Amino acid sequence: MGALKEKDREKLASLFEKIEKKVTIILFTQEMECMHCEMTRILLEEISGLSDKLSLEIHDFVAEADLAGKYGIDKIPAIILSSDRDSGIRFYGVPGGYEFKVLTDDILDVGKRELDISADVMARLARIDQPVHIEVLISPT
Repeated sequence: MGALKEKDREKLASLFEKIEKKVTIILFTQEMECMHCEMTRILLEEISGLSDKLSLEIHDFVAEADLAGKYGIDKIPAIILSSDRDSGIRFYGVPGGYEFKVLTDDILDVGKRELDISADVMARLARIDQPVHIEVLISPT
């Protein structure tokens, strides 16, 4: 049994037709998968199979510690979205519930050739001259 219902797979496949450039979903898990790691892997395998523009890379957090460090991954399950460059987007934990919509929206955004950001906002962003770290924590409560 899959993680997604058939009607959800069909809707996502239709949405993913809008993806313009290849998106790589990178998952860090471990050989002895925790419950949340396994659930996340199964979900991402299904999602990545819905479009030829999506691919999934699975890496072992322990065995590939240097690669995890390169991406700044310090816990699992961890998801990275990348296209022609690392988007900087990281998800930790199972992307279920509210987080699932955020994940699919981010996949669509990473797969766009042009961002839907106004010239004014882009000009303001261009003035940032130092690294910025933003974290968004989500809780259903």
